[in-house]
Amino acid sequence: MVLALFAVAVLATALLATTDMFTRAPIAEAQRKALHQALMQVLPEHANDPQQDMITVQRDGADLKVYPARDRHGRLLALAWEEIAPDGYSGSIRILMAVEPDGVLHAVRITDHRETPGLGDGIVHNQAWIDAFAGKDLQHTKWAVKKDGGDFDQFTGATITPRAVVRAVHAGLIFFAENREALLNGLRRQPVTDKEQMQ
Repeated sequence: MVLALFAVAVLATALLATTDMFTRAPIAEAQRKALHQALMQVLPEHANDPQQDMITVQRDGADLKVYPARDRHGRLLALAWEEIAPDGYSGSIRILMAVEPDGVLHAVRITDHRETPGLGDGIVHNQAWIDAFAGKDLQHTKWAVKKDGGDFDQFTGATITPRAVVRAVHAGLIFFAENREALLNGLRRQPVTDKEQMQ
C-alpha cells in the first residue's frame, strides 16, 4: 500500500511538472501580448518596444516595472506603469497609467477588476469616464469624485469604485512627481530598442 501511494505521488508530480513545462511558455506569451495591447492603449504612438526597454525601480520595498515610449529619435514621450487600487468595492483594481515627462497624464486603462456588473464596471465600459483622466495633472485637478468636491464623475449607485480609481491614479502622479528626476534619468540611460525589430 505504501509503495502504491508513493508510485501515485511520483506519477502525479511528474505529470504536474510536465504540464507546467509545456504551458509556461504559452502563458507567458499570452501575458506579454495582453500587456502589449494595454500599453498600446495608454502610450502615445512610439517607435520603440516599451516591454524590451522596461526598467525596474524600487517603490515601497517592491519592484515596479516602468515602460517607456520613445519617438524614432529616442526622445521620451511618456512612461507607463501599473497602479493598484486596494479599496475597490469588490477587491483590488489594477490600473495601467501613462504619464508624460512634464507630469501630465496621457491615458489610463483598467487591466483587472472584480467590480459589480452594471455598476462599478463603468470604470471599463464608460469610455468617456476613462478618457476624462487624459490631460490631468497634480496642479490643476481636484483629485476626488464630484460628490466629494472633486473633478471626476461618480456612477449612479456606485461611488466606491470611481473613488478608488481616482485615489490610485492620484497616488501614481504623486509618486511620479516625487521621483521624476530619478525616473527620467534612469530611462535616459536605457538603450532604445526598435519595436519593428522585436515583432
